[in-house]
Parts: sequence; structure tokens; C-alpha cells
Amino acid sequence: MSLTLEHVSRAVDGQIWIDDASLSFEPGSFNVLLGRTLSGKTSLMRLMAGLDKPDSGRVLMNGKDVTQVAVRHRNVSMVYQQFINYPSMTVYDNIASPLRQAKMSKDEIDRRVRETAKMLRIEKFLSRHPLELSGGQQQRTAMARALVKDAELILFDEPLVNLDYKLREELRQEMRQLFETRNTIAIYATTEPNEALALGGTTTILHEGRVIQSGRTPEVYHQPKTVLAAELFSEPPINLMPGRIEGNEVSFANFVHFPLNVDLRTIGDGEYRFGVRPSHLSLVPSNDDDLELAVTVELAEISGSETFLHVRNEHFSLVLHLPGVHEYDVDTPIRVYIPTHKLFVFDQQGGLIQAPGLRMARVA
Repeated sequence: MSLTLEHVSRAVDGQIWIDDASLSFEPGSFNVLLGRTLSGKTSLMRLMAGLDKPDSGRVLMNGKDVTQVAVRHRNVSMVYQQFINYPSMTVYDNIASPLRQAKMSKDEIDRRVRETAKMLRIEKFLSRHPLELSGGQQQRTAMARALVKDAELILFDEPLVNLDYKLREELRQEMRQLFETRNTIAIYATTEPNEALALGGTTTILHEGRVIQSGRTPEVYHQPKTVLAAELFSEPPINLMPGRIEGNEVSFANFVHFPLNVDLRTIGDGEYRFGVRPSHLSLVPSNDDDLELAVTVELAEISGSETFLHVRNEHFSLVLHLPGVHEYDVDTPIRVYIPTHKLFVFDQQGGLIQAPGLRMARVA
């Protein structure tokens, strides 16, 4: 089954929730909706499912207009971030519930429930009730109920957000494997750029109800069409610095100057915005074209086994995403290094002029 949205819009109480969204999803594809909270991910999924109706535009399944078709008449499943299971029913009965509603035979229901439970590694919990399970096992139960009926469209609305890191990593890997052999369209909503990268497939970036960019996940990540797309598909957000190219020289905020390297020579003179991802900055030089900057520490934000180091000079601020634990006092002077071959270049209107090329791909 294919799914197409044609210029779909929806407003609630005079506020635009979805603004002229046009997207297509192919059978057997895994697709990510990436955006911050309130960007429109859930609203868009509800339109796809038939839970809500658009104010304008059309929803097509297999080329057929289903815009006004209610969700109960569509072969759709949805998994939410909360564990939505029936607490009074066993795991077996929770998974079997959509099949019983479809009036399948008892033998077919049993076969599907046990196959799906085995696939999600919860077959030994079939006789238990959801409240007797861990959070990860409860979410697997909810996912099994969505998967068991072989829906043509399965929607995952941030289903792993309430799980711990280890469980999230485990389930992400399993989800990719689950859909490699299915002809189902899977659409997964997340606020986390790293989760979108881990899941792969295609990614659609949403912001304030608008589709900012859509395409194969690596392409959207490596070639964001706008500053906004680059900011949204980066955690922490991409660093941006005002700069100028003139002759054989680049300058940032008329403060630091460095020679125009081979990666930037195709760009004409003028004012630009230069971007570099936090993970590409370092505390020690590692490339011949690294640009050294003297900065002071604003904050060393330690998160598990990584550090988000916030630094500044008198012209702009930067964030470094560093592996390991790095402790610094506020206002400590340090030096950081920018690999100039990994710079993104945007025009003054925020459009992409140039993304790092093949050299970046080899060393990233």
C-alpha cells in the first residue's frame, strides 16, 4: 500500500496545526517524522490514520481518496509513547484483541499471537497481565498488538521516549529488523535527531506544522536545504557563525581570518552564514585545515559518558559535543578547533550554498 498526502492542512481554534503538507510513502518503507515538541508530528499522524480530517487537501491510499474514511474502516495501527494496554487482560489477550475484533478463527489468532510474541521476545509473558511487566515489556506488548494484524500502515508516536537508554537502543535495532521483510508502511515520530539517524529509512523534518525537508535520512542529514533544517537535524543544534568570503580569505565576524581552502573555492565573494556540527569541533587539532579559536568556557554539561561544552568569544558562541567527561570551571580560557573542510555554507536568507563533500564522508 502507498500513502500520499496532497496539500493537507488543519487548523484548530484558529491556530494552524498542519500547513500544506505534501508527502508520499512507499510500501515496505520505514519513515521518520522529526521535529520538536508541538511541531505537528502527532497531528500529521492522526490525519494519516483517519482519526482527524484535514480542512483542505487529500489523503490517498493506493491512489484511492480516503480523506473522509474513518479510522475503523482503514487497516491502520498506532503505538503511542504511553503504554496503552488493557490492564485487566493478559498479554495474550491484549495482543489478540484486534484479531478477535476482525473475527478471525481461533487457530489463526493463536498462530499470529504466538508468532508476534516470539518476534518481540515476550512469548514467556503471555499469561501475565501488563502491570506485572517491566516498562520495556509493556511497550513490546503494545507494539505486538499493533503488528499482529498486519496493518498496511503502522504509526509510532514516540513509542520509546519513556524507556531507559539501553531498552531504547535494543528496541530501535529490533524495529529496523522487523520491517525489513514486511510490506507495511512504518512511520515513526521522534524529537531526537540521533534516533532518526539510528533508524534510517527516510526522514521528514517538521516545524510549526510545515514540512521543512524530506528525503533519505543520510541525504537530509548531510545536505540540509536550509539553516532551519540543519538546526533541527542536529543535537545539539548546529553552530552558526556570520562570515565573509573575499578573495582567498574567509573571515568569521571580521574577527578570525583563515585561507580559503579547496572545499570553499567554488563559492563567490560575499556575506554568508557558516555552520559546523558540535560533534565536529574538538579540543585538539586533528586535520591540516583546523582553525584554532581562543574561547572561554560558559558551561560544561556532562551527560553520562559525553560532554556538551558551551564556549564563547566576544563575537559568537559555540557548543562542542565531546565523548567522555570533561570538567571545566566557568570562564576558563581554552582553545577549540574547527575543521574548515566540514563547514556548511548558507546564504543570508538561510538557503544551503554548500555542504561538506566527500572528504567529510570519509573522516566523519
